[in-house]
Amino acid sequence: EIVVQTFDGDELSAELVGTDPGTDVAVLRVNSNNLPAIPLGDSDRLRVGELVLAIGSPLRAEFANTVSMGVVSAKGRTDLRLSPYENYIQTDAAINPGNSGGALINMEGELIGINTAIASRSGGFQGIGFAIPMNLARSVMESIIDEGRVVRSYLGIFQGAMVDRMMGQALGLDVDYGVVVGEVVPNGPAAKAG
Repeated sequence: EIVVQTFDGDELSAELVGTDPGTDVAVLRVNSNNLPAIPLGDSDRLRVGELVLAIGSPLRAEFANTVSMGVVSAKGRTDLRLSPYENYIQTDAAINPGNSGGALINMEGELIGINTAIASRSGGFQGIGFAIPMNLARSVMESIIDEGRVVRSYLGIFQGAMVDRMMGQALGLDVDYGVVVGEVVPNGPAAKAG
């Protein structure tokens, strides 16, 4: 059973349309008329240093509708080991336990991310929070609604290493970017493409 509570305290029954554990995004359907909706922003246009607001219910129910303000510290954060498909917005807006699933909005009032996690030694807020970018969440949402699941591309290779200046010189390359392919999966798309 899934219940959605509105700002004014109404409780509405919700139906699970689909989930994507790879990005920690779910789509719910609420059967109700005239519910207000936040405008969806373009997270690709978000800039490092931009002010954002994190909205959620941190720590316990008594703190519902808490708003904290911060700046975007970074975009495209990966290797956090939070989920298989990582591309996080990093912010110092306070995201405490219980804020997960809350809105990260820009100063135009547009949803540009979904609060997800914090980096913390103590389990509490340390100034490093992460949000799923709206463009990723929108893509997942549309795929769940249109296809009933998330459809992803698959190359069939294992990355050996990223090519940087030192790697490029060691390999005698004229470029300092790219990927060294560590392995090609037998019968995968890359193998079939040659």
